[in-house]
Amino acid sequence: MAQQTYLSQEGIETIKKELQELKTKKRQEIAVRLQEAKDLGDLSENAEYFEAKEAQSFNENRIIELEELLKNAVVIETSSEEDIVRVGSTIEVKSNNNAEIFNIVGSAEAKPQEGKISNESPLGRAFLGRKIGDKIEVKSPSGITKYKIIKIEK
Repeated sequence: MAQQTYLSQEGIETIKKELQELKTKKRQEIAVRLQEAKDLGDLSENAEYFEAKEAQSFNENRIIELEELLKNAVVIETSSEEDIVRVGSTIEVKSNNNAEIFNIVGSAEAKPQEGKISNESPLGRAFLGRKIGDKIEVKSPSGITKYKIIKIEK
């Protein structure tokens, strides 16, 4: 059984848009490239043909990957309960007198540099199920960081 992937509605829409583009526009572009390469003649030593075939393979594999992601997607439901950290929560925490904001997302949407942390990451797992005021210690390669949850939003 494939693993479920948590995605926001926005994440699902982004994946659907990419999938549609790959299936239509990108496939057409590659088909044109393949035909142009075939028109050049001998395929055994035709670099353009091999590059187009490689692009086609990459495109088809990406389509399969995205379809599988959507098939196993679990939409992150927003809840009126804002007292517990869940997938989909935006939290404000304090660590070493610095305030930070994190959005807990599924692993497919994680972008730590943008504050979107995966529910499967050590930091994300540490926050899940916690409440405002809870203090959490997270062990990382650089040592232990202490966090206090200040605010939870959905």
